[in-house]
Formats: sequence, C-alpha cells, structure tokens
Amino acid sequence: MKNIVILISGRGSNLEALIAARDAGNLPVNIAAVISNRPEAMGLETAQKAGIAAHFINHKAFAGREAFDAALAECIDDFSPDLVVLAGFMRILSEGFVRHYEGRLMNIHPSLLPSFPGLHTHQRALEEGVRIHGCTVHFVTPTLDHGPVIIQAAVPVLDSDSEDSLSARVLRQEHLIYPQAVRWFAEDKLTLENGRVRLAAELADHAVLISPEIR
Repeated sequence: MKNIVILISGRGSNLEALIAARDAGNLPVNIAAVISNRPEAMGLETAQKAGIAAHFINHKAFAGREAFDAALAECIDDFSPDLVVLAGFMRILSEGFVRHYEGRLMNIHPSLLPSFPGLHTHQRALEEGVRIHGCTVHFVTPTLDHGPVIIQAAVPVLDSDSEDSLSARVLRQEHLIYPQAVRWFAEDKLTLENGRVRLAAELADHAVLISPEIR
C-alpha cells in the first residue's frame, strides 16, 4: 500500500473527499500525514479526527520561498511518501521543490486546463462566456497550473450561473475525480511517458468525466 502526504491551506474539502474514499474502501492508500502552511487551517482538525498525523509549517516564519520549501520537504520526507497530494495548498512552489517530487506531486485545479490557469477561474469562465467548464487533476511541473493531465471533469455553464453556483458544481466533480486519480496512481495504473500520462488500457474511457447535465 502506498503512502501519501496531503498538503492543505484551508478547510480541505478535497481532503475530506480523499479520507471518505479511503474509509469506504475505495482508495487503497495510507494517508501518512496532512501538512498545512497555515496553523488555523480547518483541515488540520479534520485530519486529527481521522487519526492522521497533522502538522503545520508557517510560511511566514521563513525568509523566502526556498527556505520554506526546504523545511516543508524535510517534513514531508519524514513520512516517506510515494505521492504528495496538493489539496487546496495556496503556495507557489519553487522549482527545486517540484523537481524533488517530479512524477509524484499531484494537484487539482478548478478549470479545464490549459484554460484559466491561476486564480478566479469560475469568474473568468463566466466573463469569457464559455459553455463548458470543469476541473483537472494533473502532475505538477515548475510552470504554474501546468503539467501532464491525469483526469478532467466537465460541467455546463448555465445562463443563470453566478460564480458561487458554478464553483459549487465544479467542486462536486473535484470530489469525484481526485480520489479516482490518486487510486489510479496507487494501483500503478498510470505512467508518465514523454510528458504525458498513459492510463492502463481498461481506463481509456474514464479520463474525462462529463456531468449528466450536458449529456
């Protein structure tokens, strides 16, 4: 069984989804630790209640990004993870950190990458008038919100949508595809080849989840 470490900055709804999938027997991993850069992150309490080691390393206590990332990596490596999972971790990571975990650092982003990298993705989708929005699980590279795509979920953008309603619809899909992507990694059903993710043959039709609302 593979070890994973989850990094958070806030309430950790994707953390909750991963724990729920583990507890339901749908995610065959050991969640070795949850680490936050914010001591007040609600997800730390969630981890403790689930019997998971919870740590915080305050980024404000360090002189710069590289110093914080070095301390963070040291803490992560104490748990010998096979995979590091970013679940609402609101820090831009240094290239050295990303290279250290290359091929085993996973993130979820609330858009259909490469569209709308960065922040305020739902508002930008509304402003651009796109008809389909969604979320993406990908391996992290030094380029922000860029890297080999593992799985995506698509949802409709409705004429009546606000930023909040669209965000809620996308978040429901995040909670489905993130445990799925981690499970594929844990079961050795995905590989990285020439900068692209290759899934096991039986998963070929499962790399995109389309909301029933747009079928």
